[in-house]
Amino acid sequence: MEQSKRLWERNRTGLYALEKGLEEKVLGISAILLIAVSLAMDAFAVSISNGVSVRSFGKRDAIRQAAFFGGFQFIMPVIGWFLGSSVKAYIEAVDHWVAFILLLIIGVNMIWGSLKGAEEENNGYCSLTNKVLLIQAVATSIDALAVGISFAILEVDILQAGVIIGIVSFVISCIGAWAGKYLGEKLQTKAEIIGGIVLILIGAKILIEHTLLGAG
Repeated sequence: MEQSKRLWERNRTGLYALEKGLEEKVLGISAILLIAVSLAMDAFAVSISNGVSVRSFGKRDAIRQAAFFGGFQFIMPVIGWFLGSSVKAYIEAVDHWVAFILLLIIGVNMIWGSLKGAEEENNGYCSLTNKVLLIQAVATSIDALAVGISFAILEVDILQAGVIIGIVSFVISCIGAWAGKYLGEKLQTKAEIIGGIVLILIGAKILIEHTLLGAG
Protein backbone atom coordinates (compact mmCIF):
# COMPACT_ATOMS: atom_id res chain seq x y z
CA MET A 1 0.00 0.00 0.00
CA GLU A 2 2.79 2.38 0.98
CA GLN A 3 4.70 1.52 -2.19
CA SER A 4 1.64 2.23 -4.35
CA LYS A 5 1.23 5.59 -2.62
CA ARG A 6 4.86 6.52 -3.29
CA LEU A 7 4.48 5.47 -6.94
CA TRP A 8 1.34 7.61 -7.29
CA GLU A 9 3.12 10.60 -5.74
CA ARG A 10 6.04 10.14 -8.10
CA ASN A 11 3.73 9.94 -11.14
CA ARG A 12 1.81 13.00 -10.00
CA THR A 13 5.08 14.92 -9.61
CA GLY A 14 6.21 13.78 -13.05
CA LEU A 15 2.96 14.88 -14.68
CA TYR A 16 3.18 18.25 -12.97
CA ALA A 17 6.76 18.70 -14.16
CA LEU A 18 5.73 17.76 -17.69
CA GLU A 19 2.80 20.17 -17.64
CA LYS A 20 5.03 22.89 -16.18
CA GLY A 21 7.65 22.31 -18.83
CA LEU A 22 5.06 22.48 -21.62
CA GLU A 23 3.65 25.67 -20.15
CA GLU A 24 7.12 27.22 -20.01
CA LYS A 25 7.81 26.19 -23.59
CA VAL A 26 4.55 27.71 -24.80
CA LEU A 27 5.28 30.91 -22.89
CA GLY A 28 8.78 30.93 -24.35
CA ILE A 29 7.50 30.60 -27.91
CA SER A 30 4.88 33.27 -27.24
CA ALA A 31 7.57 35.64 -26.01
CA ILE A 32 9.72 34.91 -29.07
CA LEU A 33 6.72 35.57 -31.34
CA LEU A 34 6.17 38.95 -29.68
CA ILE A 35 9.86 39.78 -30.12
CA ALA A 36 9.68 38.65 -33.75
CA VAL A 37 6.72 40.91 -34.50
CA SER A 38 8.45 43.82 -32.79
CA LEU A 39 11.66 43.26 -34.77
CA ALA A 40 9.70 43.00 -38.02
CA MET A 41 8.00 46.40 -37.68
CA ASP A 42 10.82 48.35 -39.34
CA ALA A 43 10.95 45.81 -42.18
CA PHE A 44 7.17 46.15 -42.49
CA ALA A 45 7.42 49.92 -42.84
CA VAL A 46 10.26 49.67 -45.38
CA SER A 47 8.25 47.07 -47.32
CA ILE A 48 5.34 49.49 -47.54
CA SER A 49 7.74 52.20 -48.71
CA ASN A 50 9.11 49.91 -51.44
CA GLY A 51 5.64 48.90 -52.56
CA VAL A 52 4.65 52.56 -52.76
CA SER A 53 7.71 53.86 -54.60
CA VAL A 54 8.98 51.05 -56.84
CA ARG A 55 7.40 51.15 -60.27
CA SER A 56 5.95 47.91 -61.66
CA PHE A 57 6.20 46.32 -58.21
CA GLY A 58 5.02 42.72 -58.53
CA LYS A 59 4.72 39.39 -56.77
CA ARG A 60 8.32 38.45 -57.52
CA ASP A 61 9.57 41.72 -55.97
CA ALA A 62 7.44 41.15 -52.87
CA ILE A 63 8.79 37.62 -52.34
CA ARG A 64 12.39 38.63 -53.09
CA GLN A 65 12.14 41.54 -50.67
CA ALA A 66 10.57 39.35 -47.98
CA ALA A 67 13.31 36.75 -48.48
CA PHE A 68 16.00 39.39 -47.86
CA PHE A 69 14.30 40.78 -44.77
CA GLY A 70 13.31 37.38 -43.36
CA GLY A 71 16.73 35.94 -44.12
CA PHE A 72 18.59 38.70 -42.33
CA GLN A 73 16.16 38.63 -39.40
CA PHE A 74 17.10 34.95 -39.08
CA ILE A 75 20.85 35.38 -39.59
CA MET A 76 21.42 38.39 -37.31
CA PRO A 77 20.17 36.81 -34.04
CA VAL A 78 22.25 33.71 -34.80
CA ILE A 79 25.37 35.86 -35.29
CA GLY A 80 24.59 37.75 -32.09
CA TRP A 81 24.10 34.48 -30.20
CA PHE A 82 27.53 33.22 -31.26
CA LEU A 83 29.21 36.54 -30.49
CA GLY A 84 27.82 36.40 -26.96
CA SER A 85 27.68 39.09 -24.32
CA SER A 86 31.30 40.24 -24.76
CA VAL A 87 30.45 42.54 -27.68
CA LYS A 88 26.99 43.65 -26.57
CA ALA A 89 28.07 47.11 -25.40
CA TYR A 90 29.97 47.82 -28.63
CA ILE A 91 27.07 46.82 -30.89
CA GLU A 92 24.44 48.71 -28.91
CA ALA A 93 26.64 51.83 -29.03
CA VAL A 94 26.54 52.10 -32.84
CA ASP A 95 23.67 49.97 -34.20
CA HIS A 96 21.14 52.82 -34.31
CA TRP A 97 23.60 55.14 -36.10
CA VAL A 98 24.34 52.52 -38.75
CA ALA A 99 20.62 51.91 -39.36
CA PHE A 100 19.90 55.66 -39.52
CA ILE A 101 22.72 56.42 -41.98
CA LEU A 102 21.84 53.53 -44.31
CA LEU A 103 18.13 54.42 -44.44
CA LEU A 104 18.96 58.12 -44.80
CA ILE A 105 21.17 57.43 -47.84
CA ILE A 106 18.51 55.31 -49.55
CA GLY A 107 15.72 57.76 -48.70
CA VAL A 108 17.62 60.78 -50.02
CA ASN A 109 18.52 58.83 -53.16
CA MET A 110 14.84 58.03 -53.77
CA ILE A 111 13.75 61.65 -53.36
CA TRP A 112 16.60 62.98 -55.48
CA GLY A 113 15.91 60.45 -58.23
CA SER A 114 12.24 61.41 -58.30
CA LEU A 115 12.96 65.15 -58.44
CA LYS A 116 15.48 64.75 -61.28
CA GLY A 117 12.67 63.66 -63.56
CA ALA A 118 11.48 60.84 -65.75
CA GLU A 119 14.73 60.59 -67.75
CA GLU A 120 16.43 59.09 -64.69
CA GLU A 121 13.78 56.43 -64.07
CA ASN A 122 15.74 53.48 -65.40
CA ASN A 123 18.83 54.45 -63.39
CA GLY A 124 17.11 55.36 -60.16
CA TYR A 125 15.48 53.61 -57.28
CA CYS A 126 12.50 52.48 -59.39
CA SER A 127 14.17 49.07 -59.84
CA LEU A 128 14.45 47.15 -56.58
CA THR A 129 18.03 45.89 -56.95
CA ASN A 130 19.70 43.30 -54.74
CA LYS A 131 22.11 46.02 -53.53
CA VAL A 132 19.24 48.19 -52.30
CA LEU A 133 17.54 45.23 -50.64
CA LEU A 134 20.80 44.21 -48.98
CA ILE A 135 21.28 47.67 -47.47
CA GLN A 136 17.67 47.77 -46.30
CA ALA A 137 17.86 44.28 -44.83
CA VAL A 138 20.99 45.13 -42.84
CA ALA A 139 19.55 48.43 -41.63
CA THR A 140 16.30 46.85 -40.43
CA SER A 141 17.88 43.81 -38.78
CA ILE A 142 20.69 45.31 -36.69
CA ASP A 143 18.46 45.28 -33.60
CA ALA A 144 18.06 41.54 -34.12
CA LEU A 145 21.84 41.20 -33.66
CA ALA A 146 21.57 42.64 -30.15
CA VAL A 147 18.56 40.43 -29.46
CA GLY A 148 20.65 37.40 -30.40
CA ILE A 149 23.24 38.42 -27.82
CA SER A 150 20.49 38.61 -25.20
CA PHE A 151 19.29 35.16 -26.28
CA ALA A 152 22.78 33.81 -25.63
CA ILE A 153 22.71 35.22 -22.10
CA LEU A 154 19.26 33.68 -21.50
CA GLU A 155 20.34 30.38 -23.11
CA VAL A 156 17.50 30.47 -25.63
CA ASP A 157 17.37 27.82 -28.38
CA ILE A 158 18.74 30.10 -31.11
CA LEU A 159 17.81 27.89 -34.06
CA GLN A 160 14.16 27.79 -33.01
CA ALA A 161 14.12 31.51 -32.19
CA GLY A 162 15.87 32.46 -35.43
CA VAL A 163 13.47 30.44 -37.58
CA ILE A 164 10.43 31.99 -35.85
CA ILE A 165 11.81 35.52 -36.22
CA GLY A 166 12.72 34.94 -39.87
CA ILE A 167 9.33 33.48 -40.82
CA VAL A 168 7.42 36.24 -39.02
CA SER A 169 9.49 38.90 -40.77
CA PHE A 170 8.96 37.21 -44.15
CA VAL A 171 5.18 37.14 -43.74
CA ILE A 172 4.93 40.69 -42.38
CA SER A 173 7.17 42.00 -45.17
CA CYS A 174 4.90 40.42 -47.79
CA ILE A 175 1.87 42.07 -46.20
CA GLY A 176 3.66 45.43 -46.12
CA ALA A 177 4.75 45.09 -49.75
CA TRP A 178 1.24 44.53 -51.06
CA ALA A 179 -0.17 47.29 -48.86
CA GLY A 180 2.47 49.61 -50.31
CA LYS A 181 1.69 48.53 -53.87
CA TYR A 182 -1.96 49.45 -53.34
CA LEU A 183 -1.01 52.85 -51.93
CA GLY A 184 1.50 53.40 -54.72
CA GLU A 185 -1.18 52.90 -57.37
CA LYS A 186 -3.24 55.59 -55.64
CA LEU A 187 -0.38 58.04 -55.12
CA GLN A 188 1.23 57.54 -58.54
CA THR A 189 3.82 60.28 -59.28
CA LYS A 190 4.27 61.32 -55.65
CA ALA A 191 4.92 57.75 -54.53
CA GLU A 192 8.73 57.77 -54.78
CA ILE A 193 9.10 61.01 -52.82
CA ILE A 194 6.76 59.73 -50.10
CA GLY A 195 8.65 56.43 -49.98
CA GLY A 196 11.96 58.26 -49.49
CA ILE A 197 10.52 60.40 -46.71
CA VAL A 198 9.15 57.29 -45.00
CA LEU A 199 12.59 55.63 -45.04
CA ILE A 200 14.23 58.72 -43.54
CA LEU A 201 11.55 58.87 -40.83
CA ILE A 202 12.09 55.18 -40.01
CA GLY A 203 15.82 55.84 -39.62
CA ALA A 204 15.10 58.86 -37.43
CA LYS A 205 12.72 56.80 -35.30
CA ILE A 206 15.39 54.16 -34.71
CA LEU A 207 17.94 56.85 -33.79
CA ILE A 208 15.58 58.64 -31.39
CA GLU A 209 14.51 55.41 -29.69
CA HIS A 210 18.12 54.49 -28.95
CA THR A 211 19.38 57.93 -27.94
CA LEU A 212 16.81 60.42 -26.64
CA LEU A 213 14.40 57.78 -25.32
CA GLY A 214 17.11 55.38 -24.18
CA ALA A 215 15.46 52.33 -25.82
CA GLY A 216 17.68 49.32 -26.55
